[in-house]
Amino acid sequence: VQLQASGGGLVQPGGSLRLSCAASGRTFSSYYMGWFRQAPEKEREFVASVSWSGGSTIYADSVKGRFTISRDNAKNTVYLQMNDLKPGDTAVYHCAAGALGTYSSGSRYPGNYAYWGQGTLVTVSS
Repeated sequence: VQLQASGGGLVQPGGSLRLSCAASGRTFSSYYMGWFRQAPEKEREFVASVSWSGGSTIYADSVKGRFTISRDNAKNTVYLQMNDLKPGDTAVYHCAAGALGTYSSGSRYPGNYAYWGQGTLVTVSS
């Protein structure tokens, strides 16, 4: 699976962005998907994940209520809608395809993902 993230950019605090992650291959629906982010000088941080069907989601506390993860298996794409952005959301955002046999809280951990996209930069600044 190859992943290509897009949609990042510069946005003012309180603004919105939608990130997309397009996957190659015909097995996209067999992977749970996640978004992680990494700010300068910081470790990679879990943002959100979504189950194979899109029916279940998990969010980091820091983004709950502001971000929404979704997927369209017909388009092999996962999305991250980000609203009410804050300067602390500034980071490179990476999408990833999960490797565990079940979808669970284990999706919070980078080690449980088999494939990673190259990342897209989100900068929140006035």
